[in-house]
Amino acid sequence: MAKTFDGAVRTGAALGGRPRGLVPLVLGWEPIPESISLRGGDPARFLLEPVTAAAVVFDHGWVLLDGGFNVDRVRDPEERAAHYEYESYTAVVPPGDALAEGVAAAGLAWDDLALCAISHVHLDHTGGLRLVPPGTPVALQRREWDWLQSGIGRRETVVVDDVLDADVRVFLLDGDTELAPGLTALDTRGHTPGHQSFRVDLPDRTVVLACDAADLERNLTERTPCGWVGRAGDELEAQRSIDRLADLAAEPGVEVWPGHDPEWAAWRR
Repeated sequence: MAKTFDGAVRTGAALGGRPRGLVPLVLGWEPIPESISLRGGDPARFLLEPVTAAAVVFDHGWVLLDGGFNVDRVRDPEERAAHYEYESYTAVVPPGDALAEGVAAAGLAWDDLALCAISHVHLDHTGGLRLVPPGTPVALQRREWDWLQSGIGRRETVVVDDVLDADVRVFLLDGDTELAPGLTALDTRGHTPGHQSFRVDLPDRTVVLACDAADLERNLTERTPCGWVGRAGDELEAQRSIDRLADLAAEPGVEVWPGHDPEWAAWRR
């Protein structure tokens, strides 16, 4: 069972130096109406959106940001019917295990994983916890953890056991937090109560992984939040978050990667 901790994230000697590389990972796909990813978008236009994650490679050790679907659950008929197939939605996963294979292809070893950080607890982001070694620290916003504990929302969008049953140490964050030198969690709440994005300061540029605070590049260029916002109060927070990300994207040397854009170059490699 997951255990929670307050205070600074503790990775010990497992992580050292600064980020020297960023590995984009595409772990599956999901058909999404444009109106879900872009407020005011066309509800009849469906996008086959990538389910994404990233590995941040440090001088010593590495960090996993998000983790896609739990493919074991996706392939179980009862679990799939309960969580991954409804209305006009279905989880699409390639053969095998895209996360395990992507990590191996990048030359990374799970024994060297120092930290996992989850942007939010929707089911297309939490599945990677099944692969992390026991006791791995996981960074999550406190607001998101409280929401998870509260009996949140529709079961189709959250698999609570992905997080609660994982043998991990959950470090609860309160807003912007430096996770390690060169890696910062950014408070971008709105899509969910405790959504966070990630800033990665690489030697040659800075990459901000917007995750679901900006599904598409259009969210950033038009300063328009995603259409999926939980409550009226969250809409103001979602707008503040998209404005923050759009401002970052305008800074020299900063790239903001939308989390689900099928046309974004990093997700098409």
